[in-house]
Amino acid sequence: MNDPASEGVRLLWTSGWDSTFQLLRLLLVHRLPVTPYYLEDPTRASTPTELAAIARITDAVHAQYPHTRALLRPLRRFRVADLAPDAGIADALREVRTRMYIGSQYAWLPMFCKQHGVDGIEMSVHVDDKVQALLSSRVVAFQQTGAYRSVRVAPGQAGTPEHTLFRYFSFPLFSIDKRAMETEARLAGWGALMEMTWFCHRPLRGKPCGACAPCIYTIEEGLAWRVPRARRALSFVYRTFARPLKPPLRQALASLRGNRA
Repeated sequence: MNDPASEGVRLLWTSGWDSTFQLLRLLLVHRLPVTPYYLEDPTRASTPTELAAIARITDAVHAQYPHTRALLRPLRRFRVADLAPDAGIADALREVRTRMYIGSQYAWLPMFCKQHGVDGIEMSVHVDDKVQALLSSRVVAFQQTGAYRSVRVAPGQAGTPEHTLFRYFSFPLFSIDKRAMETEARLAGWGALMEMTWFCHRPLRGKPCGACAPCIYTIEEGLAWRVPRARRALSFVYRTFARPLKPPLRQALASLRGNRA
C-alpha cells in the first residue's frame, strides 16, 4: 500500500454524483492532492460505464483546470473478488440488516480497508442516505487536513456493528443533500462536469434504467431530471407496486436464515 502522506486525501470515487462532487471540492476549493480508489464489483453491470465516466471526468477536469494535473493522482483499482471473507464484518452487516437494510458493498468496503491497511478514506455518505441515518447519532466531527469539516464513527462506538463496518471511513458530505450539492456545483461553474457523472447499476442501452437502487434514490432525492422520462414512468410503477414488497420479503428470508442457524 502506498504511503498515505504521498497519496493526499484518499477518496472512494465511483463516478457518481456525490463522490464526484467531493472530488471537485477537494481539487478546486481546497486544492488538496487526491488519490481516488475504485473497487470493481463483478456483480455490477455498470462497472465499464463507471470507469469510462471516471476517465471522461478526469480528462475534462484536467483540461478545464490545469492545476489539477499535479493534484489528482492516478486511479487505484482493486477487485472485490480478490478480498478474503471476514466473519466479523459479515456478522456486523447481518446484525445491522435486522434493523435497516444496507447493501452488500458495506461488507466488502470495510473488508478492503482492513485487508489493505487503508484508514480514513472518504466515503460520500450524505443527507437522505440510509447510512447517514444509521450513523447520525454515532459520529464525531473533526477537521480533515485542517481544511474542512468531516465526521467519523466515534471511538466510543467500538464493539458495535456500526463501528465494525464504518470505522475505516470519514464522511465529508454527512450534512449536505444532493440538491444542495447541485446548487453549489452550479454556482461554482461545475454543472457540466456533474452532468458527466454516472449512477445507474443496470444501464439499458447506455441510459439509466430507472429501477435500480441508485436510480430510485436519484429520483427521490430531487434529481429526477437525470433519469430519462420514459424510465421515470417505469420507476413510478416499480416504486408504487413492487418495491413495497421487498422489505417484508427480506425480513422473512432473514427470519428463515436465523431459524436454520
